[in-house]
Amino acid sequence: MFIQTESTPNPATLKFLPGQAVLDVGTADFPTADAAASSPLAQRIFAVNGVEGVFFGVDFVTVTKAESVEWDHIKPSILGAVMEHYQSGQPVMADDHKPVSGHAEHTGEDGEIVGQIKELLDTRVRPAVAQDGGDITFHGFDRGIVYLHMQGACAGCPSSTLTLKMGIENLLRHYIPEVVEVRPVAA
Repeated sequence: MFIQTESTPNPATLKFLPGQAVLDVGTADFPTADAAASSPLAQRIFAVNGVEGVFFGVDFVTVTKAESVEWDHIKPSILGAVMEHYQSGQPVMADDHKPVSGHAEHTGEDGEIVGQIKELLDTRVRPAVAQDGGDITFHGFDRGIVYLHMQGACAGCPSSTLTLKMGIENLLRHYIPEVVEVRPVAA
């Protein structure tokens, strides 16, 4: 098994490509080791000292490290953990894991606007940020402000504010006049 790695715009996050499916659909975010209970693969990766976050896409795993450790010191152990997992035959996610779109549900009078926002995120934004090892999902819409949740390499990335303001905000405002601003939210 050959696992490729790619850098991301976030220097604390590295993207691992195992060359096979990680998830059938959707994404899975594990911001802490405690959150990894539903994933044998995430648990193996968190067993590596210095790992602070794990995120799964359809064909990639992104790992966020602690500021106090260097990639040169933990990357071999992470590669080993991913390889061991795939050789073990264990599932990536426990059987009770249900894939989700990642978007928050929205009920109310702005349903049509929210539908347009989610459509633009799914077709224009999410594929681009997946290339960088992350994901951005809809969290809410209130009085012209779109609230988005950043995951994987996007969470804590130095360029994430620029991505939100100059990229996503401009895109949404161009297509949906009701959008006036985009703001990030914590998990």
